Parts: sequence; structure tokens; C-alpha cells
Amino acid sequence: MDEPTTLEVVVGRIGKPHGLRGEVTVELRTDEPERRFAPGTVVRAERPNAAAAPWPALTVGGTRWHQTTLLVRFDELADRTEAESARGLLLHVQVPADETPADPEEFYDHQLVGLVAEDVDGRVLGEVTAVAHGAQDLLQIRTPDGRDTLVPFVTALVPEVDVAGGRVVVADRPGLVTAFPEDDS
Repeated sequence: MDEPTTLEVVVGRIGKPHGLRGEVTVELRTDEPERRFAPGTVVRAERPNAAAAPWPALTVGGTRWHQTTLLVRFDELADRTEAESARGLLLHVQVPADETPADPEEFYDHQLVGLVAEDVDGRVLGEVTAVAHGAQDLLQIRTPDGRDTLVPFVTALVPEVDVAGGRVVVADRPGLVTAFPEDDS
């Protein structure tokens, strides 16, 4: 079977409306916002729970920075009411399959899914089966006994990601990935 030539990656999440003309804040999930949100770029939109979005695709009409927040005007959002309806939508773009993020501390979902999750001592905790995007990114880890757990994807809990080595290190504690001792019985 042929390898795909492109992959879809999450580049942002629509936040609150800004003003009355449909402009929105975007919580960035990319280190290249000028490239991913260039005028004319079409992004696929979906709800975080993968439910259908009111607009399956949005076209970037323009961007500007307000202090450290990216403001985006999408052609399909004409006013504040429509902008409010788009709040929370995840924004996806197509990238070449062999592309890697410019920042070595950033990862695409497809790079993480399938990695072995180990604790800091090298014991296998399970496998990364998905990345959930919301207010905070979460790694879904399936344990050897079939439980699915969610680990916040932050440096304090995931201190090492070794894509080439096929693993992530999780600073596990009871109740995070491993069950509480009383849950084992």
C-alpha cells in the first residue's frame, strides 16, 4: 500500500470573538502561524469531540496580532454571532507526510500515536493511542490490561519524547496511568 503524501495536523483552536465583524482569537497549535494562517488558506474545522462543525471548512480572510494573541478573520464568519458559534472549533491543515515541526519541542499527532509509554525507570506503561485536543492536550495511553488513561501533555508529566526511539517517558504516579493500589484488588 502506498504511503500517504499528506497528513492532516491541528494548527489551532478558535477562541472567543473579538469585536463585531466576525474576528476571532485563535489558540495556536503551531509554531508557524504566519504560514498556517496566511490569507486564502482553507482550514478544516471540527468540534473537539469530532462532531460536525457548522462550517466544515473556513477560509482565512486576514490576520493580525493583538498583543500576543492571533486574531483571525474567516470569510465565512460575518459577525460576532457567527464568530461565537465557531468558538471551540479545532482547525486542521494538510502538510506533507514527511514534514516535521520547525520547533524540536513540538510534535504532530501522528508522530506520537503508537509510541510506547514508559515510566522514568523504563517500565512499560502502555501505548499512546490518541492525542486529545481541548483546553489542554492529552495523551491517551492504553495500558497492558486494556484501560485507557489520559495524561496531560506537559513537560512535568511527559519529560521526554523520543520519536526516533519509539517512546515517551511519563512521570507516572498512582492514579495517572497506573491504578491506585486499592483499585488493583
